[in-house]
Amino acid sequence: MIETTTETPRPRAKRGFAVMDPTRVREIASMGGRTAHANGRAHEFTSEEARAAGKKRHQRRTEGGPSAT
Repeated sequence: MIETTTETPRPRAKRGFAVMDPTRVREIASMGGRTAHANGRAHEFTSEEARAAGKKRHQRRTEGGPSAT
C-alpha cells in the first residue's frame, strides 16, 4: 500500500544574498562592477547598441509577446 502524507514541505531557509541587508548587497555588487571596469571586462554600450536594444524592446512590447510587460 502506498502511503501519502499531508505534511507541507518546510520552506527553505534563506541563504547568501537573500539574508543580507540590501545596502550591503549593493556595496558588494558595486565593488564587482568597479573591478570589472578596472580589468577591462565590463561591457559599455555604444549609442548605436543602446538604440538597437531599445528598438528591439519596443517592438516586443508592441507585439504583445510573452515579455510585454
